[in-house]
Amino acid sequence: MSGELSLKGVGKSYRTWSSEWLRMASWFGLPVKPKEQNWVLANIDFHVGKGETVGIIGQNGAGKSTLLKIVTGTVRPDRGEIVRNGRVAAILELGMGFNPDLTGRANVVHAAGIMGMEHSAIMAAMPGIESFAEIGDYFDQPVRTYSSGMQMRVAFSVATAFKPDLLIIDEALSVGDSYFQHKSFDRIRAFREQGTSILFVSHGLSDVKTLCDRVILLDKGTILKDGAPDEVVDYYNAMVAVKENQALSIEQRRAKDGWLLTRSGTREVTVESLGLFDAGTQEPIRVASVGQRVELKLRAKVNDAIPRLVLGYMLRDKQGHVIWGTNTWHTKQLLTHLEQDDLVEYSLAFTCTLGPGSYSVSPALVSSDTHVENNYEWIDNLFVFDVINTSHSVFIGATWLDAEFDIRHLNRSVEQS
Repeated sequence: MSGELSLKGVGKSYRTWSSEWLRMASWFGLPVKPKEQNWVLANIDFHVGKGETVGIIGQNGAGKSTLLKIVTGTVRPDRGEIVRNGRVAAILELGMGFNPDLTGRANVVHAAGIMGMEHSAIMAAMPGIESFAEIGDYFDQPVRTYSSGMQMRVAFSVATAFKPDLLIIDEALSVGDSYFQHKSFDRIRAFREQGTSILFVSHGLSDVKTLCDRVILLDKGTILKDGAPDEVVDYYNAMVAVKENQALSIEQRRAKDGWLLTRSGTREVTVESLGLFDAGTQEPIRVASVGQRVELKLRAKVNDAIPRLVLGYMLRDKQGHVIWGTNTWHTKQLLTHLEQDDLVEYSLAFTCTLGPGSYSVSPALVSSDTHVENNYEWIDNLFVFDVINTSHSVFIGATWLDAEFDIRHLNRSVEQS
């Protein structure tokens, strides 16, 4: 089916040879052994269905870029099978294939020709490409005069000027201004709605969560996890700390309401309880009203003596977007020299200015401003609560503002009702 992609048992290695003669002999298929062979990808199996958007995440060196080059055909695998159906468009590296001495317009003609487009089709699409890139007179200047962001604009504009069956995007979209990033993601979403399959590599994990139907986690050249975006992204966040501290463990479970709870940590300090309370009555609540004064209370138990403790919070909406977050490192409220069996209660009072919807609280007990150094316990989506609007005028979005219209008729008096 057009737009589908399948990889079965794909592997790629890079070899070093003790002599050039042995290297040349390997080109002719002679049975010679390399001095060293490093497999950067091993036994990669996955399928991208028509209209499916799949994210690829992983730390630097995991094999992401090599995988995409294999998918696009710019690098050949040493083993395995790849099946691509339909027209493929790829943005792997800034200005890949651009001639720095040619203008942006000339490079568009060249790049689109490599994509297999007829000259007449390229000329017909040129006004739209120039308009989408929005680089003005630079479009007819040599590419060597471009900034990296301008190269990205032209590269993305030509790669997406003709609707592909499969669109492959690497980290290139992280370059440039936020305006063009938003514009690019709008086009990607439009392709997705029109049935284009998308393979998307990014370190922007919120984008991965929002855009993708499924996420694959690569680690040391193998697929470590393949599943729902929140499950894989939260696991990856916890895994970063695991690499720094082998004593750390990760567990995941999905609640009946759909929220995924991911718990990681070395357990020197653990969360005993977390809840939301009405600030006035101190009654526990699961539903808050817009404008209500509330308190978030967490009780932590110290299981082993530690020199320093920091509590951090992340507040997320149902789509996984981080609405707000901070920690006691930034508020300069560190606790030091905690002893075994100490109990600590944290209370955070605030006015609920959230929009109607469902929200989760993710606490992190750490030793500094990051969970990489010491992750005692991090629990994604531990506490979930709802917000309703009972006393304010109707509004949309994730935040209520105490905003009021001031309306003045400038040439005559009119009544307001």
